[in-house]
Amino acid sequence: MDRSQEIIRTSWIGIIANVLLAGFKAAVGILASSVAIVMDAVNNLSDALSSVITIVGTKLSQRPADRKHPFGFGRIEYFSAIIIAVIVLSAGFTSLIESVKKIFDPTEPSYTTTTLVVIVVAIVVKLILGQYVKRKGEQLKSDALIASGSDALFDAVITLATLVSAGVMLLWGVSLDGILGALISIVIIKAGIEMLASPVNELLGTSISADFAKQIQKEVSDFEGVHGVFDLILHNYGPDVKIGSLHINVYDTMSAHDIHGLTRKITMQMYEHHGIIMTVGVYAVATGENRRTELQSKVMQSLAAHKDIVQVHGFYYSEKDKYLSIDIVPDISVHDDAALVSQLTNEIQPLVPDTQVAVVVDHNYTE
Repeated sequence: MDRSQEIIRTSWIGIIANVLLAGFKAAVGILASSVAIVMDAVNNLSDALSSVITIVGTKLSQRPADRKHPFGFGRIEYFSAIIIAVIVLSAGFTSLIESVKKIFDPTEPSYTTTTLVVIVVAIVVKLILGQYVKRKGEQLKSDALIASGSDALFDAVITLATLVSAGVMLLWGVSLDGILGALISIVIIKAGIEMLASPVNELLGTSISADFAKQIQKEVSDFEGVHGVFDLILHNYGPDVKIGSLHINVYDTMSAHDIHGLTRKITMQMYEHHGIIMTVGVYAVATGENRRTELQSKVMQSLAAHKDIVQVHGFYYSEKDKYLSIDIVPDISVHDDAALVSQLTNEIQPLVPDTQVAVVVDHNYTE
């Protein structure tokens, strides 16, 4: 079973559990002539909506790529998660409004044995369902499932808080319904905002985690002939599709045929291990005793000595074209790239009179 099938299967479990719970509540409500319980059963049917959204989003994300969407439709999953997060947020705000009303106008709850049984069953089912769906979402890296599971857990917590406040009211005559409800509502709103942040960040383009970046750099560095990995960039087009690029250092004595073979091996491994469609660029490292190697050493050492520069790479020099270029990654504290480029260019220029010097500013796209 692949990832998408597991997400759909988990969502169907959520739908079935909510429908069965709704059926149980409706039957009890009709037998007990309780409109409140019947209405709560209808609410359980609406809770299944988040699972339906997850299924629809997952199905749509599986559509094959077309001319207008060459990287597929994987990002639809993020929209599904956003919709569910909005549902959680709206539930949180609605609960907060109702809870604040109860603080200023408390009402004494009335519970029968029947309603208490229904409430306890609902809490247990929702807790089990929420934990299961959320855990599967974390395993499958599905924001929609995580949001759906959290939604079920919040339902259980709200119901439990209502039950606790009712018990306190019956035993000690103190109404905590509104206060507990308001506190839990704030927690739900905070969680809803966090749920919303994850898929929104994916759509905006979040940075690569430092651990993942180090893992890729190590894997690529382990290839024979690679003497440095730079400029790693990744774009998410859904959980299963990533587009990326990086540069590697190779010695200038390496043939085009060998470079072709090396880059082909790297791209194949990146796709097989991580699902990344990777483009590999090449920087030639000067070797031997010649003018290019001498200049490379002087320029690299000179720039690396600057405390404002994190990394120096991509040295290129052509005596024939009278052109020298070098890439730098400035520290995050540097805000005026143009001033830094001007300063470094003036520093390098005396080493190569009558030669055009280009200092290229790169940036770190990882955490």
